[in-house]
Amino acid sequence: MTEYEQIALDKIANHEHEIYALLKQRYSPRVFSEEPIGKQDMKQLFEAARWAASCNNWQPWRFIYGFKGEEGYDKIYDCLDEFNQSWADNAPVLMLTAYKEKTPDGKDNFHALHDLGLAMGNMTVQAQYKGIAMHHMAGFDWKKAQEVFDVPEGYHFSTAVAIGYFGGEQEKLPEDLQEQEQSERERIPQNDFAFENNWNAKE
Repeated sequence: MTEYEQIALDKIANHEHEIYALLKQRYSPRVFSEEPIGKQDMKQLFEAARWAASCNNWQPWRFIYGFKGEEGYDKIYDCLDEFNQSWADNAPVLMLTAYKEKTPDGKDNFHALHDLGLAMGNMTVQAQYKGIAMHHMAGFDWKKAQEVFDVPEGYHFSTAVAIGYFGGEQEKLPEDLQEQEQSERERIPQNDFAFENNWNAKE
């Protein structure tokens, strides 16, 4: 067993109740295999997103992506914050996610961000099925990205994502991030977020 395979095994969720295998295997690495992500790989991921549920089937999600070595990749990388720039260039693909803010009749779509999340959930599970890792990032300059990509009014960037096949060498990361890569995954217990009958005000 390789060092990476052992780390991946250690990353399996310590679940309290049995869940779908792809969900408990999923995690967000900061290093990736040198195996390239192909255009067909991306088409499959976007097809999974395409079939996500959305309010009134409005499908408000939008994506911009670039392969390493291309202009789009560099533009996205330049919009990342300093911390994410310290590792994200390990990924063969970088992507930005966005949503359409208005409904077709011009009203605020309160559910658009929720629907983008559903699309990303679909995409993430499809990626895991193919052995592809997705590391979602909040740390980027969305205002800069809006300008760099000349995004029309009414659309809003939400997150950045690093995409690549699982694998890679931990040594490519700064020492503190190597420690994070090997740390145990943790989640808050269900009782802290799922309440039956009444809201539990405990914080």
